[in-house]
Amino acid sequence: MIQSDRSPSGRMPVLFIGHGSPMNAVYDNSFTRSLSSLGSSLRSLNPLAVLVVSAHWLTNGTRVSVNEKPKTIHDFGGFPEELYTIEYPAPGADELARETVGLIRSVKVAEDSTWGLDHGAWTVLRHMFPGADIPVYQVSIDYHKPAEHHFAIGEDLKPLRERGVLIIGSGNIVHNLYTVDYDEHAQPFPWAIEFDEIVKSALLRRDFETLVDYPGLGNTAMMAIPTNDHYLPMLYSLGAADREEALSFTHEEIQNGSISMRCFRIG
Repeated sequence: MIQSDRSPSGRMPVLFIGHGSPMNAVYDNSFTRSLSSLGSSLRSLNPLAVLVVSAHWLTNGTRVSVNEKPKTIHDFGGFPEELYTIEYPAPGADELARETVGLIRSVKVAEDSTWGLDHGAWTVLRHMFPGADIPVYQVSIDYHKPAEHHFAIGEDLKPLRERGVLIIGSGNIVHNLYTVDYDEHAQPFPWAIEFDEIVKSALLRRDFETLVDYPGLGNTAMMAIPTNDHYLPMLYSLGAADREEALSFTHEEIQNGSISMRCFRIG
């Protein structure tokens, strides 16, 4: 078992964060302020570690990062130089990561010592926990598997919450880069608003089955999710949640016309 001077205060909640553009790492806006507020509220729970399932670690098979000092990965191009100089030097959580490998029973899982923290993780965490003092590790997304597969892994991860691990799915409910408007004051597309509200309604009903079977939501879903890499992290969060737990939206917004920044907390 992991040795730590941290004493988690009960069961951890589970989060989904719509992370959006890497530029949110340096912006001071309503989204980043909501992350700071969320992080402050979670501090009192004293999480033992943070586990991130990010849209930006896609693999063949499922992997868990086992890395004592995870590097900050600048996995993007064409952005201002200041983004590439940012480091988020949080420690890893090797023992918990190895526990996690054994905990996931629905699929075979491999340890990975090469991955660090991609921008789906560190651009969010630097606002939530700016001291980078909470250990962080990641679980990858096997992009070739169906949605039910990802929900099932989320269910496997649920016991980690009792261990003091804060589980975060990091992606975007609506993520269509083909239609994105880079004007920061861009108005949301009607179909983006529609699908974001469909998901919100299903979450409030705890209708996780509908969210797993998202192709059944029709053409609006296909516009909102032309590729499902940013949608799948939400399914891990839902799998790790209990339906009777309280759910709250910590941020609601659509950036750049077609990127939902909706974030929620369960528990």
